[in-house]
Amino acid sequence: MNKNRVEAFSDGVLAIIVTIMVLELRAPESSDWKALLHLYPKFLSYTLSFLMVWIYWNNHHHLFHSVHKINGKVLLANGLQLFVLSFLPFATAWMGETHFSGNPIILMGIILLLCAVAFNILTKQLIDANGGEESTLAKAIGKDIKGNISLASYSLGILAAFFMPTISFIIYALVAFMWLVPDKRLEKII
Repeated sequence: MNKNRVEAFSDGVLAIIVTIMVLELRAPESSDWKALLHLYPKFLSYTLSFLMVWIYWNNHHHLFHSVHKINGKVLLANGLQLFVLSFLPFATAWMGETHFSGNPIILMGIILLLCAVAFNILTKQLIDANGGEESTLAKAIGKDIKGNISLASYSLGILAAFFMPTISFIIYALVAFMWLVPDKRLEKII
């Protein structure tokens, strides 16, 4: 199967997700700068979600450039990844509208956790389709410490949101900052 179509479709879906999120940012009715201050929760929520989509796009790009073969299981795993990511605009809007209250932060954490799990599934399917544990991709991923830290952090953020939603947002943001630099493990094999 040709991986270029999978990459093109994924790029299109991710572009639509970002477009939906940015359309939720409405200009204030007032023209004074103070009116923008009231929108800070929406801007922060959008910024976090945009970073997450960009990070997944970036790592998706690296994954697919490190492999040569795809199969039906890869297509299903890729579809799962896109499906879970498509919930980000809803969580982003809810979180921004409610000024980071508990339930929206919990939902965001659940979606981010599911995104990470889906990415792990996609990675595993790509490894299996390209030679298994002896593949170049498997060797580059290794024990995936960064990925495991992300899973644990999202889980901690979900739990923390029941008591301190702001701490959860900070945890989610720290995970995003951890991934801002492209994955060097994959860059070495491309």
